[in-house]
Amino acid sequence: MKFDVSSTALLSRLQAINKVIASKNALPILDCILFELQGNKLIITASDVDTRMVTSVDVLNADGSGLFAVTAKILLDPLKELPEQPLSFEINEENMGILIHFQNGKYNFIGQRGDTYPQQKPLNNANISISIGAQRLLSGISRSLFATAEDELRPVMNGVYFDIQQENLTIVASDGHKLVRLRDLSIHSQERASFILPKKPANLLRTVLAKETEEARIRFDENNAYISGSNFEMICRLIEGRYPNYNSVIPQGNPYKVTIDRISLLNALKRVSVFSNASSSLVKLHVMPGQLVVSAQDIDYSTSAEEKIICEFSEAELKIGFKATFLIEILSSIASEHVVLELADPSRAGLIIPAENEENEDLLMLLMPMMLND
Repeated sequence: MKFDVSSTALLSRLQAINKVIASKNALPILDCILFELQGNKLIITASDVDTRMVTSVDVLNADGSGLFAVTAKILLDPLKELPEQPLSFEINEENMGILIHFQNGKYNFIGQRGDTYPQQKPLNNANISISIGAQRLLSGISRSLFATAEDELRPVMNGVYFDIQQENLTIVASDGHKLVRLRDLSIHSQERASFILPKKPANLLRTVLAKETEEARIRFDENNAYISGSNFEMICRLIEGRYPNYNSVIPQGNPYKVTIDRISLLNALKRVSVFSNASSSLVKLHVMPGQLVVSAQDIDYSTSAEEKIICEFSEAELKIGFKATFLIEILSSIASEHVVLELADPSRAGLIIPAENEENEDLLMLLMPMMLND
């Protein structure tokens, strides 16, 4: 079996799927990347049993066809240091000896037989399919992933929830302290369905979707999801279980609405939070007509800070405390120039929403408050 391939094209594909491979695998073959030569196309696969990523690269002068597997490190580490040039692969199918020729050298090593690589189960006949713009899917995952939990007792909270309804697709993530709900009003479905995408596949999608310009297709049943674009296909096991009713925790009719410049508030929080207690990261927002005062203090070290920001607000004064790191994450995930803080009292969740949503989007962020000593 022989073929020629561009070194940079091969490296970019390998780097895209290499993150699938776990640091410790029960099956030694999963330390490898699987290659399958089909005509002038080389199909490349990486897997950790639960998640599988498949991509492909065009090759030249192909002779023969078949499967072989190579330990990821053997290929990736040398290719990172090679300038762009053609690589000539020769695979001896009897002893799995692999020879790679390039401009000023060669690599010689032993591969493994690809027919021992675990195969992926197909979806059942009752699978559901939706299509979504790759960049819209990337945006939804990127803005919600930070709010997922690390909870062994409630694994459903550790993923991104996709709630497919007739009039929209709602993407939700929450860890019990913060919540993101993004409605994509451009997606419609004939039937109601949902699935929970685990954190690792969601992170992998952020990498591969960044280079996609067309639509992504999602097909799923109760156990697995197939997510494909023009340059990749990812198969992953879904988180099983029932996601909590996210709408029930979102407070309605908050009387205090504060409109403020997002970047001004974000930068003030970054500066002031340096002076907060390291263990709590508590910052206090004191809202009064026309201005918002952001303050923090650490009694143990006798440090404190305070900054004033102009805002649109005409109600009575209100003081509320939030964890600065969470509030910074939320504001960093919103693109709008101005945000609206919807508040009720110091013990109820605050809503942070963009003053202007992007087209066909409805974004809402929720953050639980922290108790103030004063």
